[in-house]
Amino acid sequence: MVEKLLQSGIHWEKKAFRRNEFLKISGSTDTSIYFIEKGSVRIFMMDEDEERIIRFGYTGNIIVSLDSFLSGKPSELYIQAIKKTTVKVASKKDFYAFIQSNEEHMKFWMNVLEDLVLQQLEREKDLLINAPGERFERVLKRSPKLFQEVPNKYIANYLRMSPETLSRLKKS
Repeated sequence: MVEKLLQSGIHWEKKAFRRNEFLKISGSTDTSIYFIEKGSVRIFMMDEDEERIIRFGYTGNIIVSLDSFLSGKPSELYIQAIKKTTVKVASKKDFYAFIQSNEEHMKFWMNVLEDLVLQQLEREKDLLINAPGERFERVLKRSPKLFQEVPNKYIANYLRMSPETLSRLKKS
């Protein structure tokens, strides 16, 4: 269905981002949805002076600052390229016109939203688990691609552990 989305009448603008370049910054309203053609991104927020990574996206993923996209209000989230990344960007207006054009498209969007809710529930479970090893195992089982696409320092932040603890867990 993602292929159908990309080949639909939606106007997709192709954009390239260098490593560490931002697709979206905190305080802005996200009126776009992104399809990652190549590369990877991280979604994070700042907690005082510390980054808190909440999600990653890589090749083949649809990514969006969902709170802002749905509400039309500014978000605290940042979306940043982890490495050279190419995305296709569509406006909220074009995307909504597409999903409202027929029932199959609306079902696709509902599936995307359901998947995001389930991912968020898994993420919340991860955060409630005290044992770093168990958090590591859950994420490794759920997202093995993460460990191929994303530098360890970001994975460690996502798992709420030190890079040294992550390194030790990967070796064992």
